[in-house]
Amino acid sequence: MRPPEAAGLLSQRPRLRPEILLSPPLLRGPDTVHLIKDPLDGASFEVGPKEYFLISRLDGERDLEEIGADYAAAFGRRLGEANWRQLLGLLGAKRLLAGAAAHEAADTSGGPSLTGTLLRGSLRLVADAQATTTRLHGVLRPLLRPSVLLALLALCLAMEAVLAASAGTLLSDTGWLLRQPVALVGVFTLLWLSTAGHELAHGIAARHHGGTVGEIGLRWRLPVAIMYCRVENYRFLARRRHQLVIGAAGAFANLLFLLPFAVWWAALETDDPTRRVLSGLLLLGSAQALVNLLPLPPLDGYTMLAHALGVSGYAPQSARYLRLRLRDRRAASAYPRRARVLYLAYGIGSSVLVCLLAAGAVTAAIVLLTP
Repeated sequence: MRPPEAAGLLSQRPRLRPEILLSPPLLRGPDTVHLIKDPLDGASFEVGPKEYFLISRLDGERDLEEIGADYAAAFGRRLGEANWRQLLGLLGAKRLLAGAAAHEAADTSGGPSLTGTLLRGSLRLVADAQATTTRLHGVLRPLLRPSVLLALLALCLAMEAVLAASAGTLLSDTGWLLRQPVALVGVFTLLWLSTAGHELAHGIAARHHGGTVGEIGLRWRLPVAIMYCRVENYRFLARRRHQLVIGAAGAFANLLFLLPFAVWWAALETDDPTRRVLSGLLLLGSAQALVNLLPLPPLDGYTMLAHALGVSGYAPQSARYLRLRLRDRRAASAYPRRARVLYLAYGIGSSVLVCLLAAGAVTAAIVLLTP
């Protein structure tokens, strides 16, 4: 017979604070984990599938006895009072339960903030990045309908097909551009503006699909300075498709930026000097967009691949597995089959890709620098 105090505990209906975020399952090393985050203070931690099973059901409607029965049916083990007290104590200590005082949110309303030095640092450009992104999203919302985006994507793909068919001309004209310093400065200025649009596109896509933007600013490692847009909470979106869209938005914006220049380029005569400058812009801009889609850290393609596969820390965990496989194959075999396949495939695939990129870069440099 259950003690009265245990019956009292199991009749309780605790509830997570409504703003607490729970991620879908993620593969991390040999384990499957879920992320839990308090968006007010940014604190997050990992839990296993069993803990997630319990925490995700703390909705204030089901009591602990009902949740415990579901847990026993799923995992073949009934939780005791001590288990519940330990879990609720942990959640209470982290202030994740409704009724607990939440941690104070970080204050980001103090305007632009400069950090670092003249050689290396960053500058926050807006006081409220989420509000800024919301305004931009409101202006661009008519263009974010699926039918419009698909039409624009088709135009971008058509543009890239035309440019690929003219690759020889583009390479020749870009080689000429590299020896024209004034025109080259103009092209790189446009490419820098395209990079700024790339970052803002990530933020607008995040806003459109329920993510948040924590910061918009300028980061420099002299002589390079680029804008950045820090997207938060995208790992907690329920649909992977939305995560992939946010990851791809930057490269898509780069290609959209090139569209009017491609029309201008196509309208000019082949011997027009302006066309040669535009050839360099289109080649370098296309490379900028497409290279970002490669599955190598820290590029967007790597982030998208990790989201698509549901893997956290894909590259470092792959390297860790490969090192373990070389030292102790028996220990490596303890990894689940899916983890072994994914980590081995990424280790081999990324190594081959890096070698191909190095060979391509050398070949391109020879072609571009040869008169």
